[in-house]
Amino acid sequence: MLNEEKLIRTKDLVVPPDKQISLKDYSTKYKGKDLNKQDAEMLLDMGRKGLAEIQDKLYAHNRYSVLIVFQAMDAAGKDGAVKHIMSGFNPLGVKVYSFKAPNSFELDHDYFWRHMIALPARGEIAIHNRSHYENVLVTRVHPEFIMNENIPGIESVKDLHKDFFKMRYKQITRFEKSLAQNGMIILKFFLHVSKKEQKKRFMERIDDPSKNWKFSLSDLKERGYWDDYQKAYEEAISATSTKDAPWFIIPADDKWYSRLAIAAIIYRQFEKLELSYPTVSESQKAELQKAKAKLMSEDEGDDKKSKKKDKKKSKGKNKAKVSKEEPKLNGKDEKAKELSLN
Repeated sequence: MLNEEKLIRTKDLVVPPDKQISLKDYSTKYKGKDLNKQDAEMLLDMGRKGLAEIQDKLYAHNRYSVLIVFQAMDAAGKDGAVKHIMSGFNPLGVKVYSFKAPNSFELDHDYFWRHMIALPARGEIAIHNRSHYENVLVTRVHPEFIMNENIPGIESVKDLHKDFFKMRYKQITRFEKSLAQNGMIILKFFLHVSKKEQKKRFMERIDDPSKNWKFSLSDLKERGYWDDYQKAYEEAISATSTKDAPWFIIPADDKWYSRLAIAAIIYRQFEKLELSYPTVSESQKAELQKAKAKLMSEDEGDDKKSKKKDKKKSKGKNKAKVSKEEPKLNGKDEKAKELSLN
């Protein structure tokens, strides 16, 4: 179901390499007529099973790894996407990382370091909720944050001109290309939410006690930089969407659609790998049959031993019963016993 292009048109969501985009050209809502919320949730539920099967093959195949990146404005649905889409995966093969502001220890390394140590091993999937892209998004809106990195040659915010961020875009594409050349599948999702929808979700978080914990005044402060963030995303996505690591812009006002679209894209990328379980040679098959025969003989031996033990136990119980019974008396003895009682 997830591979039906008619339902989720990947071509409309992927950002081609070297294309300068404007987020205004991308809708934040689902505008098709082939899906509704109920059908989408049913398809997603079915799709989870397909994703789980492919993940199992990915783990057994042990040649590729998968890095899934989620970037978005606050309340766009990153956490929900992770929860609803990835719930069908085997947790042993999936690792989820949510990156916050770097601490002092992390700042003593280059900005890739904390993300590199969270990369997936072969056969694994890693999900980065926010990622190394924060270093060209948040820092683009708040360049003063870069001063905490103690970069040689950067003495003040004035040194952070456009060429600085162009350099970082190149560093990122080189980094991702190297990962891809070594067997990592990289999928980057920007959840495109409207300012109106974000306001609605912020209000829900304030009014619903069970969601209060999700809201912070800092979220409202960052909302004030909406236009700056939109521009930062446009430039970063345009500069870093490549064949090896494409960006997908997902309409996020309708959560049911965004979750299905993300699941469909992941599923289709997995399918392209043509994953299969490892095959064994004829000699290995022969060894397997020997092992099977040995195991079966062990089972039969155990059954015989257990049967013998059961027989011994039953005999012992019967003897015990007989010993507890009163001895049978003949006619004379019975009469003698009766007289003695009298």
